[in-house]
Amino acid sequence: MIRTTLLLMTLATPLAAQEVPNYADETSSSDLTATFAGEWEFIVGGGVASFDCNGDALPEIVIAGGTNPASLWQNDSIARGPLAFSRQKDTGVELTSVSGAYALDINSDAITDLVLLRVGENVVLRGLGACRFRRANEDWGFDGGDAWSTALAATWEKGQAWPTLAIGNYIDRAEEAFPWGSCTDNWLHRPEGNLFAPPTALKPSFCALSMLFTDWNRSGQPALRVANDREYYKGGQEQLWNVAPGEAPRLYTESEGWGRLRLWGMGIASNDLNHDGYPEYFVTSMADNKLQTLAAVPTDGSMPKPEFADVGFKRGVTAHRPYTGGELKPSTAWHTQFEDVNNDGLVDLFIAKGNVWEMPDFAMKDPNNLLLQKSDGSFVEAGDKAGVASMQTARGASVVDFNADGLLDLVAINRNSPSEIWRNLGTASPANWVSVVPRQPAPNLDAIGSWVEVRTGEITQRREVTVGGGHAGGVFGPQHFGLGAATAADVRVIWPDGTASDWQPVTANRVMTLSR
Repeated sequence: MIRTTLLLMTLATPLAAQEVPNYADETSSSDLTATFAGEWEFIVGGGVASFDCNGDALPEIVIAGGTNPASLWQNDSIARGPLAFSRQKDTGVELTSVSGAYALDINSDAITDLVLLRVGENVVLRGLGACRFRRANEDWGFDGGDAWSTALAATWEKGQAWPTLAIGNYIDRAEEAFPWGSCTDNWLHRPEGNLFAPPTALKPSFCALSMLFTDWNRSGQPALRVANDREYYKGGQEQLWNVAPGEAPRLYTESEGWGRLRLWGMGIASNDLNHDGYPEYFVTSMADNKLQTLAAVPTDGSMPKPEFADVGFKRGVTAHRPYTGGELKPSTAWHTQFEDVNNDGLVDLFIAKGNVWEMPDFAMKDPNNLLLQKSDGSFVEAGDKAGVASMQTARGASVVDFNADGLLDLVAINRNSPSEIWRNLGTASPANWVSVVPRQPAPNLDAIGSWVEVRTGEITQRREVTVGGGHAGGVFGPQHFGLGAATAADVRVIWPDGTASDWQPVTANRVMTLSR
């Protein structure tokens, strides 16, 4: 028996003033001064990695610089106070031609490592502690190649001590037709013991701008979702790769249910929005953003097919043109992230916006979106009301709690103009929250591929713990949940091998480590 997943929403109810978070622009006062700069080779990228590298529970940030050196910014914020950052020197991240950055603990030594995506050789940096890093390509057998890399995702395949890294590449810079030449192959870096094997080419590849390992059917086996930007005349489309342990990767096909989707795919975000246990996916593009949900969920215990329905229009998240600023031309969307920015227990959506490069058919005044979810499942734009409707040309971003007050702040990386940072001052009617840190024995200390569940009453919120998605960067740290008026919740983790922990009670407004 099949239950069809219907997400037919009523017209969005108006936002109440107390539901909109107030964001203060603290770019100048925080001393954050970083610019992602460059010409054609840096029209894409511009990511930021957010993670705690000095053990004070406040996340630092590494910002891709393009033609500028990448930079590490120590978080000097006062807990529950104003945001403050200082640029650190001689950290090991100061390479040029960096387009993106992702943090993860590759060798399970409890010290976070980094992967820097570059226009040129990608570089793996081993964390040394105290926000210092050292090149590890040679020590770890990592072939960084010489491509134009723009996307990354990581997973731990069953039985492996080290992660599998997928890296997405863009246009072939060696072609005479550059910058509009052919797409180059994406790579799958699988481990061999405590080293990386030579990369496997993922063919065909269509200029990936975002990748995400995700357990879309809750089978316990993550697949690789790829957002592709180009080459539709060669069969280009969005992709879902079956990456089974010990087997060559293969694409899901239309005969299996995978629907051909063609758009200028730029960023991916996922979250279980309708509480059915399966993730929805938001994919950004130029003009036509998509929110996808499984078209049919079996009720007989069988696995669903990889067939997705677009519910973006019904839920009010198409974000296809500017909502303020006076331009009616189509928007250009990049990094995207689901987070509960007002802690009401309903996950919201941030989208970074910015013209590619003075493309006349697309808006130049293209504000970032902050779409707040309503109780009926629809979303309402609040970027201008919240104070984050910047008209800069954004690329990467992070929505994360920088000052340990339980309110998610925001940093946006702009192309050829300084980055911006906003502190979340909360709403007129403050709500509660909890953040969860899953930990398990090595390998994969941070339980990448697990699911964190938070239960309040009859509602269970779920988040898949991932490395990847967004656009050229992401958050590596606690999983944040808004609780609304609830002062306590029950928490559990579905570990990567499918084992479920017992439900644990937790009081609101704290960070909880749940160890296996």
